[in-house]
Amino acid sequence: MNAAVLHIDRLAKSYGKQAVLRGVSLDLQAGESFGLVGMNGAGKTTLIKCVLDFCAVDGGSINIAGLPHQAPHARKPVAYLPESFMPPYYLSGREFVKYILEVRGQPYSEAATQAMFNALDIEPAALTKLARTYSKGMTQKLGLAACLLSDASLFILDEPMSGLDPKARALVKRQLSALKASGKTLFFSSHVLADVEELCDRMGILHGGELRFIGAPSDCREKFTASTLEDAYLSCIA
Repeated sequence: MNAAVLHIDRLAKSYGKQAVLRGVSLDLQAGESFGLVGMNGAGKTTLIKCVLDFCAVDGGSINIAGLPHQAPHARKPVAYLPESFMPPYYLSGREFVKYILEVRGQPYSEAATQAMFNALDIEPAALTKLARTYSKGMTQKLGLAACLLSDASLFILDEPMSGLDPKARALVKRQLSALKASGKTLFFSSHVLADVEELCDRMGILHGGELRFIGAPSDCREKFTASTLEDAYLSCIA
């Protein structure tokens, strides 16, 4: 088997006396789509922040494409969308996309940006409007557009469907499926098990600071003798 794109080994993280992650281990392979699920406060966002070196870890190790996660160049192949995405309020949609691509060392393409805005049902006028005028859903789609326009090979998305209406969710899922089809690696957190079942090769159930299950959604249903993934999830965290 090829070296893991993301390797997490016995990761531990606490805030004060509260242990949030307790020896979490996970390998993510190239071209894989992986969904991380769990209750509010389960540690999904903390796990992602540890991977991206946004917070110090208390134990264990993380490698991205074979490199220690603390090394800035280890994160070069990564595109990230935070759970609470807020672009600089003073930038227009076009300026924000240009800024993100410039940080990544990529050229800006007006045609590609307009095509992505169209694919996500973002009105063309949003290119010139300031981010502070955007609705919650439009803001989320702007962040997704900037991520999807990047040349990243690993996409880490924290609740990417947050604030999206049914049409937008369908369009985003179409784009995420296209990412996977093109060989990209996708790691996203979600509260919506149906999205995980539809999009993911494997899933992880994080509960009590531990990954209680890792495997295909169908294997999760089978392991817990459940007809639906929701029932399997409830049995897993019981």
